Amino acid sequence: MWKPNQPGSQTPPTPEPARPQPPAGTPAFDAAARGGATASATGEQATIGKSLVVKGELTGSESLYVDGKVEGAINLPGNRVTVGRNGQVAANIMAREIVVLGKVRGNCQASDRVDIRSEGSLTGDVVAARISIEDGAFFKGGIDIRKPGSEGKGASSSSGASSSSSSSTTSSTPEPAAAGSHS
Repeated sequence: MWKPNQPGSQTPPTPEPARPQPPAGTPAFDAAARGGATASATGEQATIGKSLVVKGELTGSESLYVDGKVEGAINLPGNRVTVGRNGQVAANIMAREIVVLGKVRGNCQASDRVDIRSEGSLTGDVVAARISIEDGAFFKGGIDIRKPGSEGKGASSSSGASSSSSSSTTSSTPEPAAAGSHS
């Protein structure tokens, strides 16, 4: 019979050191709790915590999870920007994918999609290939759906983009009132 504290007995293997866990409620925590990887495609994700305030331009080559406050501009083409439930963003966002669970005030441009979840709020114009707005979400602004690869045309226009893109969107999709008046 083996007794761990007796001389000449084998020593049990040393336990693996504890790994730090991301804070609860973040995608990395949720994925780790399920035994999976982080939510980003590359495995790299930066996090701006609840108590952090960032003013200025954010650029980089990894995905970003914002649970604090950001003012300025977020430019992460090819990556995902997630605004967490506590996140408050007053910035224009350019990314591959934008997920809104908190509050965003600014224009969003995504090469793939914009996803506004039920507890999310977005005030600003959206340019994306796809958009999803869940029941209960708040959205105020214009939507310009662009096929992938067509972002170069007019997407870089400044303040006049919303009026010109709205008219082009309206002309390509007839309004129900106009269609109903032609009997």
